[in-house]
Amino acid sequence: MSPIPERIPNELEEEAPETAAGPSTLLFAIATGVIILNLFAPQTLVGVIGPSLGFSENGAGLVAMASLLGYAAGLFFLVPLADLVENRRLVLRMLVSALVMAVAAVFAPNGWSLLVFLFLLGAACSAIQILVPIAAAMTPPEHRGRVIGNVMSGLMVGILLSRPLASLVADIWGWRSFYAVSAAALALLTAVLALRLPERRPLVSTGYVALIASLWQLLRDEPVLRVRAFTAALVMASFSLFWTAVALRLAQSPFSLDQAGIAIFALVGAGGAAATSPFGRMGDRGWTRVATTVSHLILLGAMALSAWAGEAKTGHSVISLVVLGAGAVMLDVGVTGDQTLGRRAINLLRPEARGRINGLFVGIFFLGGAVGSALAGTAWSWGGWTAVCAAGAVFGTAAFLTGLAARS
Repeated sequence: MSPIPERIPNELEEEAPETAAGPSTLLFAIATGVIILNLFAPQTLVGVIGPSLGFSENGAGLVAMASLLGYAAGLFFLVPLADLVENRRLVLRMLVSALVMAVAAVFAPNGWSLLVFLFLLGAACSAIQILVPIAAAMTPPEHRGRVIGNVMSGLMVGILLSRPLASLVADIWGWRSFYAVSAAALALLTAVLALRLPERRPLVSTGYVALIASLWQLLRDEPVLRVRAFTAALVMASFSLFWTAVALRLAQSPFSLDQAGIAIFALVGAGGAAATSPFGRMGDRGWTRVATTVSHLILLGAMALSAWAGEAKTGHSVISLVVLGAGAVMLDVGVTGDQTLGRRAINLLRPEARGRINGLFVGIFFLGGAVGSALAGTAWSWGGWTAVCAAGAVFGTAAFLTGLAARS
């Protein structure tokens, strides 16, 4: 069996400037935030996209699934190209592709063509995972953790804002207008990055096929990677189930929220992402197993609370909405906790393969998100909100049991 290809340091990495902080770090953070909008926005738009293009409730979840599935495919098959070709050119080509697909989504004539466009848009958005190593390469080792953290904060802000932003834009101009806005933002971002991105020419001792093959070898040889990626995929499935279907539930009685109201709910629910730092500190103190268990129990509690609140029919709608919002916050806390601890664990593995290990981890948990989004429509049409929460609890229970059985 061929060995996992080793990366030969490139000139940019060897002669990194003093720091990539300040304007450069801000640019990278904004770039990741703008790009990630396209992946999570469809979750809150399924209620308007589905009927406008003739999807049944059972098929509406495919809209939210397509971009996530495309992103996972990009992580597995496009991001490894960063170890073979000049990174600046690769990023710009992927962003231009994303721009073209966003424009295509604006004019999609039917549901199935939209799914294709969103899949390709998601694949092109995997450029995020190439930008982050570029930011690291522009920074001396003693500052890299801080810079990467700042860049990833832009990613988190983009995830938090994607659902409320999409809802607000769709409420004012319709869902197609969101992709028009996204295309304009991608065009501006591409122009700026064309001027500011440095060249980065990595060299590896293998070709593309061997590089892709090494992903399987890494997954086979690293049990921590397998476990953490699997639990991350399970909690992401719960997350996507909830946020894909909750827009459908909020539009019904007794809540009867419009897209603006759903946007505010999504913004409030996103507050759980603030748990990133506490869970990271718990991992640093050696409490990974305990903290992981806590995150899974919080997720299960969120599903139970949300199921109860969502069953409200008449009266006390404000109380039920507040409780449902609390469930959304708890869900985000549980998912954020698992993924923060998972990222910490896998980044303690092989430094020479860190890029591919991160690509595998992110790709696998986005596959979980795609599965959750796809099942949301089926669960909703079969048993309504209760079935959605039950399915989310099944995924959460599987993550809980996997975490208990794991050795680390």
